[in-house]
Amino acid sequence: MDSEKARRFDIEFAPRIASRITSLLDAGVRVEVMPHEGSRMPTRVRVAAERVAHGRGSPPGYECPLNVYLTWDGEEIERLFDAGGEERFARYLHAIPAKLAAWQGARDVDLETRSQAEFAVLVGGLDFEA
Repeated sequence: MDSEKARRFDIEFAPRIASRITSLLDAGVRVEVMPHEGSRMPTRVRVAAERVAHGRGSPPGYECPLNVYLTWDGEEIERLFDAGGEERFARYLHAIPAKLAAWQGARDVDLETRSQAEFAVLVGGLDFEA
């Protein structure tokens, strides 16, 4: 991916994703943007928190604290800078609540108890489809 577009994504789009996710989760969850560091380390949004036991407790096997990394496909990021990219991104932000539910179910993550089955979970190659 073009390094200038990666830098722009870090500044213009990734913070908005992090802010949207933050608005959906409780105050104890940290959401941070980890900027692009070259072709081997793309922009990441990290969602992390210490485990908590809400009512039902963590699902069986979810012994690790929340530690999820989100990354997006480079071509998808580049498309955000094409005509219609901002509108597409706005639809994506609106769809994040449903996406969070799908990601946690598919990756053995429980946002309510801030726990997961593995030490770190990468949800990578994401697109900006609503």
